[in-house]
Amino acid sequence: MRLTMLPGFLLLLPLAEIAGFVLVGKTIGLWATLALVMLSFVAGMMLLRRQGLGILRKMSTEGRTGALPGRELLRPAMFVIAAILLIIPGFISDIVALLIFIPAVRDLAWNYVSRRFVVVGAAGARGPKQSPFGDTKSTVVDLDEEDYQRDPENKSPWSGKSLGK
Repeated sequence: MRLTMLPGFLLLLPLAEIAGFVLVGKTIGLWATLALVMLSFVAGMMLLRRQGLGILRKMSTEGRTGALPGRELLRPAMFVIAAILLIIPGFISDIVALLIFIPAVRDLAWNYVSRRFVVVGAAGARGPKQSPFGDTKSTVVDLDEEDYQRDPENKSPWSGKSLGK
């Protein structure tokens, strides 16, 4: 989605959700509509509690071992997104959340994400990290906090003060 479309989307989505409430309320009644909203909220909370902690643990474990996150993390991440959409009151967000449970939709999401994002791995024993932009001649310099410090006397060439003064 283009960023220029985002304000329109953010304006139209709540209006569409309200229209959905009105249509569903006319069809099945007020109490049944409220029960569906509460049921989707409870289901979203349970799913978020179950999947949210699991994905955080898995990402932490893979980060410590140096493994790159990939497709195996997409499924729980998509379930977390579905849980958040279920928590949001509205039937359109619930329909999108239910679509996420379909494996073909998750595969489409994986194809979309894998083409647009680059995962940069940790440096191995073979050499420095390569640039995520495909330039194999340049290297990425990864500095720790103690490797880079500001000079308290402002003798840095970037401070605007001359070194000889």
